[in-house]
Amino acid sequence: MSKLYSPDVRLKTHMATAVAALTALGGISVGGGIAAAAPLPTPPQPIAPHPALALGSSSPGGDFYTPPAVVPRTPGAVLKSVSTPLLLQIPGLTGQWPGDAKTVMYSSTLQDGAPTAVTGTLIEPSAAWTGRGERPTIVLAPGTIGQGDQCAPSKLMTFPASVDLSKPSLGVNYEAVFAYALLQSGYRVMMTDYIGLGTPGIHTYVNRVEEGHAVLDAARAAITLSGAKASDPVGFWGYSQGGGAAASAAEMAATYAPELHVKGTYAGAPPADLAKTVSGIDGTFIAGAIGYAINGLEARYPQIAPIIDREVNARGRAALKTVSTQCIVDTALTFGFQHTQSWTRSGTSLAAIIAANPEIKRVVDEQRIGRLKPNAPVLVTTGVNDDVVPHGQVLQPVKDWRAQGADVTLINDQTPPIFPGLVVNHVLPDLFTSIPAWNWLNAHFR
Repeated sequence: MSKLYSPDVRLKTHMATAVAALTALGGISVGGGIAAAAPLPTPPQPIAPHPALALGSSSPGGDFYTPPAVVPRTPGAVLKSVSTPLLLQIPGLTGQWPGDAKTVMYSSTLQDGAPTAVTGTLIEPSAAWTGRGERPTIVLAPGTIGQGDQCAPSKLMTFPASVDLSKPSLGVNYEAVFAYALLQSGYRVMMTDYIGLGTPGIHTYVNRVEEGHAVLDAARAAITLSGAKASDPVGFWGYSQGGGAAASAAEMAATYAPELHVKGTYAGAPPADLAKTVSGIDGTFIAGAIGYAINGLEARYPQIAPIIDREVNARGRAALKTVSTQCIVDTALTFGFQHTQSWTRSGTSLAAIIAANPEIKRVVDEQRIGRLKPNAPVLVTTGVNDDVVPHGQVLQPVKDWRAQGADVTLINDQTPPIFPGLVVNHVLPDLFTSIPAWNWLNAHFR
């Protein structure tokens, strides 16, 4: 049975503060990171012997995103970090609102067990923690932001929007609003970039195992770098792709990171059944994001690459290549409202091809969320008219988890259909359910 939480005026205040800060000065970085606003003073030297921030840059410069030759097999180990100014902050000064940020590279694990390097952003809030116990760490798993390296959220922290004129490409870190709201309430925030986003290799979009690993290892790295105790509380927050990543982390925590003291997970609109999500997103404004999923699956399951290659036509092949270097705004503007039947030789959709091919179907089914029991309470939200992540497939992991005895709360957003296909019914529930999600989080951590 669903439980609803009444709106909390504190979140409204924190969200308003965050939005005001993020919209001030335009917050846009252009070209090689040169800001449209006044130039910033030269930042201090980095913590690790790696690149300093370039003048006006929205991300660490130099080779920060290049992993060391050997990545340790200890998941969650901090490989390097560098201080990063946030929007409206003066580089070199500590204690500024909303907190002190560091771009971090940490170790994680691919689905085959091989070690890999992942980047993210750790922010120690300037606000005091007024809840019970020690300050919690919330790992924020970003929603769909793109597949190109320039889209990594850690590259979009100083300026939440960045234009790369060489491609051209527009990166937007819309998750910064939620991060700032959490920081304002005293939560420590760690935002992961996921595997392959910013770092070498393809971003394995909606890969259940690798996204779960990236989130759990982000928590480990945050605890280490912040000096927190291993017993301090940890939570996960995410919507859409981030909801899937948070849900994956929640159900993998007991086996992959049993030492973490997970107290709660907010998983909004998780794409728990990838086959149904591919069908739901086809023909919408962000239909091109299907290419992110195909590219990521081919990278980890090379046996399906020849099958996909036989099925797609020249237009589809070009689309898959193009989206691999794009951010979500680029992809929407390039491939918005396209149907994947125009990408295939047979004229059938990619969802139909997945359903008809046993090997691809098996690979896609491996990404199903709900087969493992979360070891802490989970809040799941979903829009009954979501035009991207279908409502019905979100309900399935709720049923599966509850059948295993998990503590799961469900919130159904009742926003009526508004211009279906424009993703309005995917975006609005994210905003409308953020307040009850906030209240739920506070109830479990405060």
